[in-house]
Amino acid sequence: MTTARTRSAAPAGFRQRLLAGLAESIAERGYPDTTVADIVRLARTSRRTFYEHFSGKDTCFVALITETNGEMIRRISAAVDPAAPWWDQVRRAVGAWLDIATGEPAVTVSWIRDVPALGLLSRQLQRDLMENFVTMIQTLTDTEELRAAGVGRASRPVAIVLLGGLRELIATTIEDGGRIDDVRETAVTTALALLGPRG
Repeated sequence: MTTARTRSAAPAGFRQRLLAGLAESIAERGYPDTTVADIVRLARTSRRTFYEHFSGKDTCFVALITETNGEMIRRISAAVDPAAPWWDQVRRAVGAWLDIATGEPAVTVSWIRDVPALGLLSRQLQRDLMENFVTMIQTLTDTEELRAAGVGRASRPVAIVLLGGLRELIATTIEDGGRIDDVRETAVTTALALLGPRG
């Protein structure tokens, strides 16, 4: 029997299946070579259902990247104990970031490399994602423990440098066939240097 509750839950379920289908296709073929037909095949649904949720492949991609980055920010934030020593907080945040990239390398690289090619959709999406990460970094560095250690809230320029550096390190490592674990200590050491006490 179909209830009002199952009917209202169905659209969200189809939407998530479509996003998962896109993520799977990106892992298989890359975003540029992915088609709507690939997405619906992997989502085990129809083109009609796809177009009930998205106007095209690019809007589906924007939704995937937005949701993926939102989840990434939640997981990084949850990994940090604000009462831990400052260096441990930084290490845990960077470690969580790298673990997520390791778990979803294709989507991570697609976020970094394919989003700029979206044209009009690209600029606002990039700015929104950057602002979300800058806010996360500033929030994580604005704690009593960090202030007591002489660290304090990261400035916007420092947060942007950290974000850009980690993104590029992750992308080039994956593209070159390397392992994220091979650059883990470099990423952590660099973040500690950027965010650590001054003077």
